[in-house]
Amino acid sequence: MSDTAKYADISKSLWLNSARVSKHLDSSLGAIHGIGLTEYMVLDSLMCAPNQALRRIDIAEALARTASGITRILLPMEKLGLVCKDINQRDARVSLVKITPVGQELFQHATTTLEAKSVALLKNIDSKSADKFIALLNSI
Repeated sequence: MSDTAKYADISKSLWLNSARVSKHLDSSLGAIHGIGLTEYMVLDSLMCAPNQALRRIDIAEALARTASGITRILLPMEKLGLVCKDINQRDARVSLVKITPVGQELFQHATTTLEAKSVALLKNIDSKSADKFIALLNSI
């Protein structure tokens, strides 16, 4: 097998396994907490941000999504009270998305679920291999 074919196989395997992991975690988070993996990742981005607030475009960039896609994700999250708009008094065009206390609490509970489901899903990967795997994924 040529090197280019190997790299193509890696790309295809990453795509397929990413879809499998996403589907498993998405259904688990949805059944238990009422949010999907994408919403969880939005909350995760906000939890890691300074002042727990980001511009929509920054969330989009962090999650490899479009700004309009993030807007569609955020609307129901706002209605549920997980996030809110923090409008800049000097420039109304620059608004931030901020995680609410309700969103923080849900995020903490969902993180416990995500961690438990991830351990079960990746049970065949030992800790040392997991470190190597993370390093390989981060090199992409």
